Amino acid sequence: MPVLPSARHVRLTGTMFALLAAFGFSVKAILVKLAYAWHTVDAVTLLALRMLFALPFFLALAWYARGAKGSARLRADDWFRLIWLGLTGYYLASILDFWGLNYINAGLERLILFLYPTMVVVISAWLTGRRVSRRQTVALALSYGGIALAFASDLHLTGDRSGLLLGSALVFGSAVAYALYLLASGDTIARIGAQRTAAYAMLISTVFVLLQFAVTQPLSDLRQPASVYGLALAMAVVSTVLPAMLLAEAIKRSGASQVALVGSAGPILTIYLGVLVLGEPATPVQLLGAGLVLTGVLLVTLPRRTRPGA
Repeated sequence: MPVLPSARHVRLTGTMFALLAAFGFSVKAILVKLAYAWHTVDAVTLLALRMLFALPFFLALAWYARGAKGSARLRADDWFRLIWLGLTGYYLASILDFWGLNYINAGLERLILFLYPTMVVVISAWLTGRRVSRRQTVALALSYGGIALAFASDLHLTGDRSGLLLGSALVFGSAVAYALYLLASGDTIARIGAQRTAAYAMLISTVFVLLQFAVTQPLSDLRQPASVYGLALAMAVVSTVLPAMLLAEAIKRSGASQVALVGSAGPILTIYLGVLVLGEPATPVQLLGAGLVLTGVLLVTLPRRTRPGA
């Protein structure tokens, strides 16, 4: 008789997957900053290379998911929703982030991106007319107060204040685009499945990225040094495909709340790697801001505990 893993073992495996996924997502900003530091590659070309290297994995996922049990046949409105998801979640969010990393350090970038759950709360309340709860208001105050502290710290250190403002605005726009993706993805995932939604949205975003490259860049820009190809391949595998798969498996084993808790390590990992690999500063004020952001996001993300008998 096969020995089934215990519930504790399953949860522990899920936690490890979530931590590896957080590490993979955190490494992306470091790889982008290294590419910019080593060569004069632009954001559009770098993103195009990342998507080209990831394309075989997207195609394999789409092929695997097409015959999933219970999959609904795609209708015209499904395709419109998938185009919107590809446009916001994987194209706009990515290109704005890559542009922003030209101007700000990796630690501040990850903190701003990590605000997306709070943006989901604000946009959802605005669209539905619901009031923001007291807990959510406290979370928003903590999160955006933390960003203000981290931003003020970087503003004091930088010699290019206009660049810091522009880069922060671009990354903030990336977080908004990802929040819009999350808000629109629920119905599509429920109807056609998570794997098909992710695979098709990624493929559509790849089309958008390659179209932008074709319109704005010469084809010769794809000819880059081997080190840029290596970084782009690492972005595709380590920071795109693998963490997405690990995250799905982590949620299945440990639940969304535990994964959200473990995922809060992402910004801390990016700040640490930024200091270790890129030599970025990490001031006490910046670390305090990071702590406030993480606390606020976790207040929004994690479910409220109910009292016994409630």
